[in-house]
Amino acid sequence: MGNHRKALRTTTVGAVSATLIAGSVLGFAPTAQAASNDVRFVDITGDGGTVLKGNVVTPSGADGTRRYPLLVLPTSWGLPQVEYLAQAQKLADSGYVVVTYNVRGFWQSGGQIEVAGPPDIADASRVIDWALANTPSDARHIGMAGVSYGAGISLLAAAHDKRIKAVASLSGWADLIDSIYSQRTQHVQAGALLDGAGTLTGRPSPEVQQVFKDFFASNLAKEPDLIAWGRKRSPATYIDEFNKNGTALLLANAWGDTIFPPNQYVDFYEKLTGPKRLELRPGDHATAELTGLFGLPNDVWTDTERWMDHYLKGEDNGIDREQPVELKPRSSGGYEGYPDWKSVGATQRKIDLAGTTTIHANVDSGADGGVIFLSSILDQIAQVPPIASIPLLPRRYAAVWQSPRYAAAQHIRGTAKLHTTLTPTKESGTLVAYLYDVGPLGLGKLVSNAPYTWHGLTPGKPFGVDLELFSTAYDVPAGHRLAMVVDTVDPLYIEHNPSGAQLTFSSPAEDPSYVSVPLREQ
Repeated sequence: MGNHRKALRTTTVGAVSATLIAGSVLGFAPTAQAASNDVRFVDITGDGGTVLKGNVVTPSGADGTRRYPLLVLPTSWGLPQVEYLAQAQKLADSGYVVVTYNVRGFWQSGGQIEVAGPPDIADASRVIDWALANTPSDARHIGMAGVSYGAGISLLAAAHDKRIKAVASLSGWADLIDSIYSQRTQHVQAGALLDGAGTLTGRPSPEVQQVFKDFFASNLAKEPDLIAWGRKRSPATYIDEFNKNGTALLLANAWGDTIFPPNQYVDFYEKLTGPKRLELRPGDHATAELTGLFGLPNDVWTDTERWMDHYLKGEDNGIDREQPVELKPRSSGGYEGYPDWKSVGATQRKIDLAGTTTIHANVDSGADGGVIFLSSILDQIAQVPPIASIPLLPRRYAAVWQSPRYAAAQHIRGTAKLHTTLTPTKESGTLVAYLYDVGPLGLGKLVSNAPYTWHGLTPGKPFGVDLELFSTAYDVPAGHRLAMVVDTVDPLYIEHNPSGAQLTFSSPAEDPSYVSVPLREQ
C-alpha cells in the first residue's frame, strides 16, 4: 500500500504541474486587457507582518470623490494573484473596487500555508483594512468571493468579520473533514492533489506537513487531532455566527466535485437562516467557474455579480425573489428551481437489497468512481461518466442488486441512501457503494458513489450501515434500471481491509436492507 500511495502522489504531482501550467495561462491570459485599466500590483501587510502580494482594480474615472462597494477575492490553492483579473475588470467596470491577493504561503506572498487557519482569516481582515485606507471603497458595503481555497477563506472570514455583508463561495467547502475524510475514509486522490500542489507552488507549515503525513499513513492515534484541526477550518463550525450576522451567502458547487463533494455544502445551506442561495451544476472541482476566469460568459460568475449587486449595491434585480435552490441536472440542459433542499427529492423510492451476499475484500471489482477531475469533466462535457459492465462484475468481489426496468424515466434529485446489515470477518474494513444507471446491454453509467470505513468492531458480529451517497441530479431513461453495487477497493480512496477479509450483507426480516432513491415529483 505504501508504494501504491507513493506512486499515486507522484502521478498526481505531475497532474498538478499540468493543471498549474494551465492555471497560469488562465490567470495571465486576461492581463493585457486588464492592464490598460490601471491595475495596481501592491504589497499588503497581513497578520503578523506577513507580506501578501495583491492587485487592485478600481472603477474607471474614480477620483476619490465617491465610495464604491468593495470586493475582496483570495486566490485558489496554488494559483497566482492574477487568477481573477478578467472578473476583477468586469466587476470594476460595473462599479466595484476589487482587491485580489495571493494567500499566505503561496507564490510570492510571505508566510507558510496554514490551510485556512487563523492567520489566513486574520489576513482577510487585514486586506479589508488596507483597502479601506488605500482605495475609494465603502466600509458599509463589503463582500468577499473566491474559487476553491478562496471560497473557503471567504466563508470563514465572514464568520469572524461582521463587516463582510455578502459572500460568493464557489467550489468551496463547508466541512473540511466531511469533504476529504467522509465516513472515516481518506479521499486519497483529493489529498494527494492538495498536498502536491501545495508543495509545488508554496511552503506548507510544519503543522500542515504533519497533517498530510498522518492522513496518508492512516494514523488512527492522530484521528482526534485531525478532526479537531479540520473542524477549526470548517465554516459549518461557525453556523451560529453566520446566522447572527445575517451574511448573504451564495454557495455554488459541482455535482462531481472530487475535492469538496456537494453533500457537505447542502447540510450547511440547510442550517442557514439568513439570505442564501444554493447552485449545483455538472462538472468537477472549479470546472463550472473556469470559463469565467478567462472573461467568457459564465453562469456562476453572472450570478455572483447579481448577488453582490443586490446585497452590496441594493439593486432590485430579482435574485432575492428567485427560487433559492438552483440545480442543473447532469443529463439535461435546463435549470430547475426549488424553494428548499427538501423539495428537491420529495419522493423516495426504495430498491430492496434482498438475500445474503458475501464478497472477498482487497480486489477492485471494476466498479469505481473514476479518476479525479478527468471523469467528472467528461461527464460535464460529453455526459460520459465512469462506466462498468454490470453483468461482468465478478460476484466474488462485488455485491450487486438491481431494480426492475422502469417504464418511465426516473429523475433522481438529491441524496440516495444505503441501509444494510453488514457482518465482517475482521475488526476494520472499507466498502464503497455505487449507484448505476443500467441500459439494455448491461452497461452501467455511474450515478453516484460514497465510501464507508469502520474500525475496532467485533469480527463476526453484524452491525447496521447507513450511508449517504454523494448528492446528484441525474435522469434515468425509460427502459433502464438502477443497480446498487458494493465492493471494497476504489482508486479514489484509501481502503482499510485486512488481508483475507470477507464482508457479508444480509437483509433481516425485522430490518430489511434497501437503497432509498430521491426522485423529483412529476
